[in-house]
Amino acid sequence: MVDPVSPLRAPDRAKPKPRKTEAKPKRAKPRRWGALLGKAAALAAIWGFMGGLFALAWFAHDLPDVNQAVQVERRPAITLVAADGSKFGRLGDLRGATVDVAHLPKHLVQALIATEDRRFYSHFGVDPLGIARAFYVNWQAGRTVQGGSTITQQLVKNLFLTPEQTLKRKIQEAMLAVWLERKYSKDEILTAYLNRVYLGAGTFGVDAAARTYFNKPATELTLRESAIVVGLLKAPSRYSPTSSPERAVRRAEVVLAAMVEAGFIQPAEMKAALETPTIPRRKPGSEGDGRYFAAWVADQVAAFVGPDHGDLIVYTTFDPGMQRAASSHVADMLRGPGAEARVGQAAAVVMTPDGAVRALVGGGDYDESQFNRATQALRQPGSAFKPVVFLAALEAGWTEASTIEDAPYRKGKWAPENYDGKYRGEVTLNEALAHSSNTATVRLLEAVGVDRAMSMARRLGLTSQMRRDLSLALGTSETTLLELTGAYATIANGGRGVIPYAILEIRDMDGQLLYQRRGSGAGFAIAAPDVEAATKLLLGPIAFGTGTAANLGGRMAAGKTGTTQDYRDAWFVGFTADLVAGVWLGNDTGAPMRRVTGGGLPSRLWRDIMVDAHAGMPPRDLPALGGGVRRPTQDELVAEQPADAPRPETVERPDTDGGGIAGLIRRLTGGG
Repeated sequence: MVDPVSPLRAPDRAKPKPRKTEAKPKRAKPRRWGALLGKAAALAAIWGFMGGLFALAWFAHDLPDVNQAVQVERRPAITLVAADGSKFGRLGDLRGATVDVAHLPKHLVQALIATEDRRFYSHFGVDPLGIARAFYVNWQAGRTVQGGSTITQQLVKNLFLTPEQTLKRKIQEAMLAVWLERKYSKDEILTAYLNRVYLGAGTFGVDAAARTYFNKPATELTLRESAIVVGLLKAPSRYSPTSSPERAVRRAEVVLAAMVEAGFIQPAEMKAALETPTIPRRKPGSEGDGRYFAAWVADQVAAFVGPDHGDLIVYTTFDPGMQRAASSHVADMLRGPGAEARVGQAAAVVMTPDGAVRALVGGGDYDESQFNRATQALRQPGSAFKPVVFLAALEAGWTEASTIEDAPYRKGKWAPENYDGKYRGEVTLNEALAHSSNTATVRLLEAVGVDRAMSMARRLGLTSQMRRDLSLALGTSETTLLELTGAYATIANGGRGVIPYAILEIRDMDGQLLYQRRGSGAGFAIAAPDVEAATKLLLGPIAFGTGTAANLGGRMAAGKTGTTQDYRDAWFVGFTADLVAGVWLGNDTGAPMRRVTGGGLPSRLWRDIMVDAHAGMPPRDLPALGGGVRRPTQDELVAEQPADAPRPETVERPDTDGGGIAGLIRRLTGGG
């Protein structure tokens, strides 16, 4: 018997497990990238379309009504009449006849298209090729030298939109341009553009420009004149044929060259047009047309009759003779000694003591700049403000003979100095103002109080913001020439407050009275004794002080010079028995002049203007010094105080410092 586990028996081998066959990998199905991309593109297109619709709706929601786009409307015109009855200005939209493009000279329309939009008759309101070309040209130049706007887009901008450079405005401009092209013909769009576009000197449309610059209708413009008119589109003031004929011709040459390039004219025609004699340049300021005055008046009309008025006739205080004299003297000064002294601009105002403005010069040349430096420019008056401080002192009980120390002064780190570097020790108020002592005036303001001086300034009509510190004494708070001249007029007017004015009456074209000036002013601002004392103080600068160059010879005059730090502003303001005038010299940028002080060029300019303005008027003493100032009664003074002001009879204790209503009344009635 064999042992089952005997080693002599071979053991049974384990049956091998069947081998699993490896599964063959399944072939992956090819991904449909094309289909996926197509779906994505379709989805993007749908969302893009919806987004585009949303964007268009957002840009279109505040678009203006354009249904009356090509109808040429005219804003009301204002005709201005001078004090002598002559007409001296017409403002508003100065438009000539509305001329259909079919009736205009062919070369005028060609000049416009060659210069502004050569593909006008082929694009749909927006010119993609023009935009691309402008982008490329500007990229090469590294700056903006060419625009891509079509004539239709320019019309849209003139009609409906603001000049702001935003993406929204540009998109709205393009939308409206396309709409106009669908609704109106090309010739209708051209007609609307040519009859609306601004071409300088207050003119709108080619017919008004033709009549203003060439004294003829647009239908009679020559090739050269058409090129000049179209050239105005780039910069109406800069290329004005009346104020800058040389520039106008150079610009016209560019327009004519564009016409040659576009194939509208031949080089020989361009040469012949340029050989026409140059337009004579108008001498700046020599015409004395009072356009600064006229623009100032026009800005006030709506306040009197409302904005929705028709054509108007406005009767004013304007004096053509005084205006011619003032304009001429300003222009002569700027061309001569002013140019040598780096004086870039000047302004002048002439008014009567009650505030009736007779002449106003807002700058050297209205064609070059319409910014009115007499009414709009806020500048530091310097020492021309000092009479306000001295008036406050007089009201507080000081006199012309009172003394103040003229010596070096320091308060903390602030140490004002006298302009001439001289210190005269104890001086009277008369001497301090005549020599324009800075340190004495600061000490005077410190003694009187800043608040009292600011109150006096307000009563004199100085409404601009003021600094509430001792630097106020040196005229560091800005004001306008018109406002400061009005403050001096209050003194010349016997203390009765003055609000400068120019409008006497406003009537419609049928003669119906819409507004008439009434009343005699703003009430008494200064007591008669203080008017007399202030007038005496203001004689000093002209008699022996800083303003001797303003001396009018046999005619009594009072006034004050003003100079600011680094010679940035120079003033002279003063008055006679009949007129008050102020002049300012400086630069729009605030750049220093070459050592120009109020006692130099401004004083001489003031003298020249006033000499001519007084032609035919006999010399008279200043009313305040000849007993001509009417003293207001106690009832008048009380009546002119605010309703909540204390009445004299309710004041329990006397006003020992001589100020306030009680002190004012005591001095007027002889009560001390």
